[in-house]
Amino acid sequence: MFLRHFDRFRVYSAIAAVCFTGIAVADDWPSWMGPTRDGVYRETGIIDEVPASGLKVKWRTPIAGGYAGPAVADGRVFVFDYEKTAGEAFNDAGKRANLRGQERLTALDVQTGEALWQHAYDCPYSISYPAGPRCTPTVDGDLVYLLGSEGDLRALRVTDGEVVWKRNLPKDLGAEVPIWGFAAHPLIDGNTLYTMVGGKGQSIVAFDKLTGDVKWKAIDDSAGYCTPSIIQHGGTRQLIVYHPTAVTSLNPATGSQYWSIPITPSFEMSIARPMVEGNLMYASGIRSESLMIQLASDAPTAKELWRGEPKEAVHSANATPIFTGGVVYGTDCVVGTLIAVDAKDGSRLWETFEATKPDEKRFIKHGTAFLTRLADTDRYLIFSETGDLQMAKLTPKGYEDLGRFHVLQPTGEAFGRPVVWSHPAYAGQTAFARNDQEIVAVDLAK
Repeated sequence: MFLRHFDRFRVYSAIAAVCFTGIAVADDWPSWMGPTRDGVYRETGIIDEVPASGLKVKWRTPIAGGYAGPAVADGRVFVFDYEKTAGEAFNDAGKRANLRGQERLTALDVQTGEALWQHAYDCPYSISYPAGPRCTPTVDGDLVYLLGSEGDLRALRVTDGEVVWKRNLPKDLGAEVPIWGFAAHPLIDGNTLYTMVGGKGQSIVAFDKLTGDVKWKAIDDSAGYCTPSIIQHGGTRQLIVYHPTAVTSLNPATGSQYWSIPITPSFEMSIARPMVEGNLMYASGIRSESLMIQLASDAPTAKELWRGEPKEAVHSANATPIFTGGVVYGTDCVVGTLIAVDAKDGSRLWETFEATKPDEKRFIKHGTAFLTRLADTDRYLIFSETGDLQMAKLTPKGYEDLGRFHVLQPTGEAFGRPVVWSHPAYAGQTAFARNDQEIVAVDLAK
């Protein structure tokens, strides 16, 4: 009898704890743009605005260069960087810099920032904008996957960094290294790893995630820079591939094609992931390339709905837009503003420099801010190229500032100005952001 009453008491106590103390729901951030790669942060217990007094910095840890955002899983923070040992690094969109150095994946303790292990390998660079790796590590179960700028694809054990398998895309598959390096974050789905490779019949390649063996190859095209994604639509799971000449839907199991719609961003810069809301998919390229696709509801087919013209839509480059509530929110590579676009016709609802460079009045080339929506709200965490973490309310009516905090210095360079071009991770009521010198953990708990 006592045990029954005691068990009942424990249940009631647990319910009361949830109801009256607001226990936060925690989550990991195991890959680029979050657990489901949709740019939505689903933890509870997060601040409603950035206080004027700022945010608490939990820790700072020195690292080397790179654009790859961190990943967070199972008490570890994974950060991918490049330690240069020789050569002259410079940023020129038309030239490759030749460097010597090592790419390194370091696992840090999520609470302290202390290094748990590090995996490093020699990696000569011959790419433009050679600060370091582009691809966020992808954590899946006991393994963490990385794709380096020169095409080193590796699976490591999360516990100690031991190599499980490795491939080099140029050596093993004859791939050509894109001028800005390999940048398509590997996607894990089931037992398969998908990534962009490039070449005849192998723009995308499916690998066995446990062995690195090739399962299939598809599409005659270059690699581009956009991560593949999986959607469920038209009664079918579809693998969406944005390569330099089209957005193409494939059967994830075989690589056979369902549909393809042409889009040709300049300089093969297919970068931003096509984003889906309802039966619409928005694909963005630089300058005046953008495309709204209508997905069929009863079959794996699609058609073009409209194309963005100059001074319409939003033409994103480094940062993937967020598509929600019939509006596309993204930073524009031509003007450099954050722009809200009506999904029905591509018309611009509003634009602002507040998210990218608040003191700007005219334009900034490739103005960049990484948007993350707080689930079930119209509030966003915005990490700007200036190193500021902002919170803002984004609606079809406009941008409402909810405070900002300067997290770290912009140590990169683009078009003559200092920038941070790296997507943060959000986990455990904490923001994890990096530049070319350090990774910083910032408390977001309410």
